[in-house]
Amino acid sequence: MNRDRRRVLGLLPSALLLGSASSLWSPIGAAPARKAKRPRAALLLPMSGASATVGLSMQRAAMLALTPGAKAEDTILLDTGGTAAGAGAAVTQALKGAARIIVGPLFAEESRAAARAAGAVPVLSFSNDEALAGNGAFLLGITAGQSVTAILRYARGRGVKRVAVLGGSSRWAAQGVAAAERLRGAAGLDVIVLPAGTVAASLPALLRGVQPDALLVAEGGDALRAVARATAGSGLQLLGTQQALDLPPQDMAGAWLSGPNPDALSDFAGRYQGGTISAPGLIAALAYDAMTIVEMLRAGGVVDRNALLARPFPIVTGPIRFAADGSAQRELAVLVAGQDGYMLAGKSGSL
Repeated sequence: MNRDRRRVLGLLPSALLLGSASSLWSPIGAAPARKAKRPRAALLLPMSGASATVGLSMQRAAMLALTPGAKAEDTILLDTGGTAAGAGAAVTQALKGAARIIVGPLFAEESRAAARAAGAVPVLSFSNDEALAGNGAFLLGITAGQSVTAILRYARGRGVKRVAVLGGSSRWAAQGVAAAERLRGAAGLDVIVLPAGTVAASLPALLRGVQPDALLVAEGGDALRAVARATAGSGLQLLGTQQALDLPPQDMAGAWLSGPNPDALSDFAGRYQGGTISAPGLIAALAYDAMTIVEMLRAGGVVDRNALLARPFPIVTGPIRFAADGSAQRELAVLVAGQDGYMLAGKSGSL
């Protein structure tokens, strides 16, 4: 998960060092020597150091997904400290505890280390870095490719044929531009990537030569806001990804953006808060989703890589289906920014 992860709609933003992992057996509980009746899972979170607050929020969310009456020894909580070394050590400890699946860790560098240490045991990473595909981990985080694919699929269905794409300097933007280029020609979609370094002020003149039906801003919210100001009154349809959903919708009124379904997020937030604590962030929702997937696998009696690949999973952050290389297809909602907020307009399609 990128450290500058953005919040979605009304949910609060999620933030994100131990030399070796230390196990936190409470409140999930210490695993006794006897074998658990259900397949055991290990939950790897940053429970100490700079990211401890995030880890605590994710732990709380994950516990909400456990089956009522679940035994404490079924799930082991291990602290990574937010480092690759800590994640590798945590996996080693999890395997000694007979874990059949690793849930976490949070960051890309941690996830690489965890996948190397896990061997054949599946690692369900919270990262959204598409560069992890093929390294052994399954990516649960919402990726730039998923977000861009969702919004372009929706736009094409609404009659958009020619899309200009504005990139940026972040890894998210680069992966989003790559996803848009992969869609060039799909269902007659023409994709034009604007020159690197293009700034918002130069867009009106540049776009007069390109003449697109829509402009996709692959970078985060501040970039989309600047583009909205520069192209105001042009009639150009603006497109954005979930990275822009932390902006006030009034700053980009009329833009179409992709992200998790706000109704599903609201339901989860209600359960998480219980009327007593602050709202969770999107990363907490991913922790809830990860344990939801584990419980679905446990219910089927098989917890392994093949089981993860066998079916789609209906989860809060968008129904998801994993591929053998660890990447995933995801169904996302499409939202329209307006003066009164974000309005649900549709979804990207079934898996």
